[in-house]
Amino acid sequence: MTLIVILVAAAAVAWYLQDRQRPGAGSSAAAEARRLRTPLIRLADLAGIQTAAGDRARRFDAGAVGEKATAALFRTLARQGWIVLHDLALPYGRANVDHLLISPTGKVFIIDSKWWSGRFFVYVKNGRLWHGQIDVDDRLDGLRYETRTVANVLRVPVTPIVVMHGARMSHDSLSVGDIRIVPADCALGRLRAVSRHPGHSETQAAVAARAKRLLPSHGSKR
Repeated sequence: MTLIVILVAAAAVAWYLQDRQRPGAGSSAAAEARRLRTPLIRLADLAGIQTAAGDRARRFDAGAVGEKATAALFRTLARQGWIVLHDLALPYGRANVDHLLISPTGKVFIIDSKWWSGRFFVYVKNGRLWHGQIDVDDRLDGLRYETRTVANVLRVPVTPIVVMHGARMSHDSLSVGDIRIVPADCALGRLRAVSRHPGHSETQAAVAARAKRLLPSHGSKR
């Protein structure tokens, strides 16, 4: 009984004192993992008991890792004059944008980071995205919604791209509707290639000023 009490107390303390993420890449995913991993869920994890909340927390943890890895890639673009913003809140609801990029030409990209198992290939079949034998097309719905919303807010065209970590891909680039999926090691080249023509007349500075005003850090809403 004493051991159980100690484990419960340790789980509660860890939950309370866990590092609270600073605003930035992966902070919202990490915060959601922390919310799900209550003292009881932590105790179940310690005991090796599988729970739905624990599984979801691990997926959010993986998402946070993917976002941080993508942010590290984008430091090169920031040094080359791109505006790079992470973990932005939409004007309404709880959804967040993983990464928003504005090229020197003013072209706007929404980037969604994915960190999926490397045991299976990612491919497109019948216009839908698959990971192994699982249809995962609905996992793009959030990006579709974010793209529409940001385009309306900023009043410029927005290009959605998924940066894929971990999972192998059947091709160097996949397309599902307007969404392009690229492996992480090809992301910078793809962004530079697509950014040459902005598709609108506004400058980078004008679009960036509007984005910073209307799409604040998601952490500021928590």
